[in-house]
Order: sequence, then C-alpha cells, then structure tokens
Amino acid sequence: MPLPMRRLAAAPSLPAVHPHDSPAPPSVRLRRQHGRVSMERSSTTTARGVSCVMASGKEHAATTSGDEKKGGLRGKLKKVVLAYSGGLDTSVIVPWLRENYGCEVVCFTADVGQGDIELEGLEKKAKASGASQLVVKDLTEEFVGEYIYPCLRAGAVYERKYLLGTSMARPVIAKAMVDVAKEVGADAVAHGCTGKGNDQVRFELTFYALNPELKVVAPWREWDITGREDAIEYAKKHNVPIPVSKKSIYSRDRNLWHLSHEGDILEDPANEPKEDMYMMSVSPENAPSKPEYLEIGIVAGVPTSINGKDLSPATLLAKLNEIGGKHGIGRIDMVENRLVGMKSRGVYETPGGTIMAAAVRELESLTLDRETMQWKDMLALKYAELVYAGRWFDPLRLSMDAFMETITTTTTGSVTLKLYKGSVTVASRKSPYSLYREDISSFENGEIYDQADAEGFIRLYGLPTRVRAMLEKGI
Repeated sequence: MPLPMRRLAAAPSLPAVHPHDSPAPPSVRLRRQHGRVSMERSSTTTARGVSCVMASGKEHAATTSGDEKKGGLRGKLKKVVLAYSGGLDTSVIVPWLRENYGCEVVCFTADVGQGDIELEGLEKKAKASGASQLVVKDLTEEFVGEYIYPCLRAGAVYERKYLLGTSMARPVIAKAMVDVAKEVGADAVAHGCTGKGNDQVRFELTFYALNPELKVVAPWREWDITGREDAIEYAKKHNVPIPVSKKSIYSRDRNLWHLSHEGDILEDPANEPKEDMYMMSVSPENAPSKPEYLEIGIVAGVPTSINGKDLSPATLLAKLNEIGGKHGIGRIDMVENRLVGMKSRGVYETPGGTIMAAAVRELESLTLDRETMQWKDMLALKYAELVYAGRWFDPLRLSMDAFMETITTTTTGSVTLKLYKGSVTVASRKSPYSLYREDISSFENGEIYDQADAEGFIRLYGLPTRVRAMLEKGI
C-alpha cells in the first residue's frame, strides 16, 4: 500500500498590525476529511449548544454597595465575563465584582463533560447572585477533538503519570470566554482560581494570547476573603443565596477526560486514598473476574472507533470511560511539581484516557521507526510541560503539533486491548502501514536479512569501543 504523503506547510508571514489593533490569533483544531484527521486553523469557537439567560425583575435579588454607573471601590470596568460554576466562591464573586469594579457581570459556564448535576440550577443561581446574563456553551466535542486528541497523538504525559486532564480543559474554557467577551462587549474577564494553583496561569495566558486588551480580574489575589466562612458571611451581607449542597472534603475537578481529587487526607503523601473517594471507577479488587477485550480503531494517531463502530470523539471517550471504569482502569496517585513552585499530591481517575493512550502507543510500535519514536518521546516531554504550564497557544506548541501530526500520518490501524482488574494489556496490533516484517524478523534465514552480515556490522558499530579499550591497554 503506498504511503500517504504529507509535508509541513511553510510558516505564514505575519501581517503588519497597528498597535491599537487586536487581531484574534487562530486556534488549531482537528478536522476529519477523507478518512483521516488533520489540522485546520479557526478563529471561531465551535459549540453544539449555546444558551443565554437574562437576569431581570424580582429574581435579580442580590444587592451591592457599589454604583455601577460611578465605579466601584477598586476602579471602573464596564462589563466582566466570569468563569462561573455556581458554587459558593463564584457566587460571591458576582457581587464582589459589582461592588469593587462597578460593572455588569456576565456569568459563563462551559460544559466540558463534567456532568448534568454540576450544570443544574445555574440560571437561578446566577440571577440570585446579581449577574445580568448567563451564557452556557457545550464544548465537549471541541474539547475532545481539538485539545485532548492533539495531546493524545503527541503522547503528552506530565511527570511520568499525569494525562493532563485539567491542563487541557482550561484553554478551551478560556478561549470560549474570550469569544463571549467579544459577543457581549465586555472589557474584562474574571476567574475564581486561587493564587497558589496552576489554573490561574492557564486561564490568563490564554486570555493574553487571544485578546491582550482584555483586563483580567482574579478576586482570590485581591480580596480579604480567606476561607469558606468568610465567603458565607460575604454572601449573607450581600443577600446572595448560599448554595445548599453537601460540602465535599476533597477539591475536585471533573471533565469528560478525568476526575481529579485533592485536599483532606491526600495532603499527606503517606496516607492511602479512601475507596469511597473514587467516583469514576470501581476498585480493581471489585472489578469483574472475566476480562473484556476491546478493539480500538485508530486513524492518523487518534482513536475513531470501538469494536468496528465509528463514534464522534466525545461519544467514544464517554463510552471508554464507562467500560474502563467498570474494570478499575486509570487510577493514578502522584506527587507533582506545580508550575508555581510547590509540590502537590493528587489522585486522578482517567479510565477512557488510559485506554486510548495505551492503544495509540501500541500501534506506534508498528508504524514508527526507531529514530522517529525516540524524537517523538523526547518532544512529548516538552509538549506536556507546555500544556501543563498553560502555553497552549504558544508558537512552540503549535509547531510541535505540526511535527506530531506529520509523523503519525501512518499511525492507522487497530489495537485490541485486554481489560482486567485495573490493568490494560495489548492482545493484538494491526496496521496497513506496519514496518514489522515477519519474513525479516523470523529466526529463519531469509533473502532480505543474512545473519552473516551481522559480523561486519558489529565490527564497525563496535569500533569506538574497541579503540578505547586498545588505548587503555596500551595496544
């Protein structure tokens, strides 16, 4: 079968930009065409669903001491788009922004597969907190196709274990916030990230990359609120209904790729996680006693099908999460180095992602030669570091992505995996572009490989070793 040819396009020349112009840099996304996955640049956000909710009338119950016409305690902003979850922190940020910046607040929520429970009741909460508008966008397909799949194809893993679940989600959310800010005419964006974590960097580097003119407000780096009790008091003072929910002892982040757990007993690396903490997977000990086999179809380095059935990226991942979770796949406990300098301990559940990563890696063993695989593995470390550090839109990552796309052109075929009590093992690999030749690899002599040729090869390959030994022995 002839090899599909692909070459890197020359870097486009940059147009002259007036200092006051703010062109939006293109994003990069995966596009399926003619049975393969390729990259295309786009300056727009794709979303399956967008809903906007206006807050008005009696439901706009929250009060603030700031005057939006005159400005607030810390200055004046016109309109702020807030990354909004509906929890206590972001609920009190709404009146805090109005009080301190005299601004209108537009709440924005991204659906990246965190589940319907976390999206329920957001309209009512946003109105009650004093937001003028709630915007919800479904970004699940974009998240998987344009952010997860490039990382998967690159083999990006941070510090040997972390499959970058939160790191990949932040730029797609922040990009959507920039788009919403343009749509509603906002001059600022805000987030609820603390000053000790990685997410503040990931959000803000995306804001800078896509619209450097937007002002960024990070309340946790400004306000006097130091904890949950302070936030509750502030909410009561400003007539913000306190979200009624069972407070988790863990800090969690969930999306379609993973679920992370931090805090409480996990803050001591000597403590084993409690079994009741896990939500996406069963304990390997309690997984089925019978293994399950899955055939993962792969085109140009990314999964496209399960057991012969083609599925969209998000649907495929959701299905693998269900299957993998049932078998206790994808639990990771690690101590990682945060970007801000400290170490942190986290536990991650990534059942579907673990299966995907194993399938792609095994197929590459057939389709990549030694030198290409070694360079890919080396670059994957830097690629993961860039994604972890929030540098998704950096030219370096985009250039590395073009390299990864090119070398995985022939990573097409299928891999059959065996899932059993927390383990993923390969059972079969097949590719029309396989570099493995049974007639060459066989122990039997063949026409292509003559074992007698190895003697001359070893003499030449080992010549530096032999010369050094001769020098040391005075020969």
